[in-house]
Amino acid sequence: MSEIHDRRFDELDAGTLYALLALRTEVFIVEQASIYPELDGRDLEPTTRHVWIDGDDGPMAYLRVLAEDGGHRIGRVVTEPASRGQGLAARLVAHVADTTPGTLTLHAQAHLADWYAGQGYAVTGGEFDDGDGIPHVPMTFER
Repeated sequence: MSEIHDRRFDELDAGTLYALLALRTEVFIVEQASIYPELDGRDLEPTTRHVWIDGDDGPMAYLRVLAEDGGHRIGRVVTEPASRGQGLAARLVAHVADTTPGTLTLHAQAHLADWYAGQGYAVTGGEFDDGDGIPHVPMTFER
């Protein structure tokens, strides 16, 4: 089983950072045709964590954890198309729940709300556009 990597920005080498950003861009911008500011400055924050699983050809799944409002917010959850259905995102989400104190929140793409509910998250508000043209719902992890 592939190792989970959990690093802050200053712990990433240039090649790894490039591969992580390439995965995010491939899925969110190209596959989902969602035009939004992918490079939003949040990756650079000293408290941001980059969490991923590598395969033979680079990262297969990734998410980032932001410190926000006295808790933490999971975002940019992504799995490369060839690696979907293997439980990789679930492993990353569980890792964050196991290693992160306090409240965990996220903005789930609305069609994935049931999947996140299966990971222990509950919808906490109505559907909204997160600025990328895809409906989202706010969710919080129930410990």
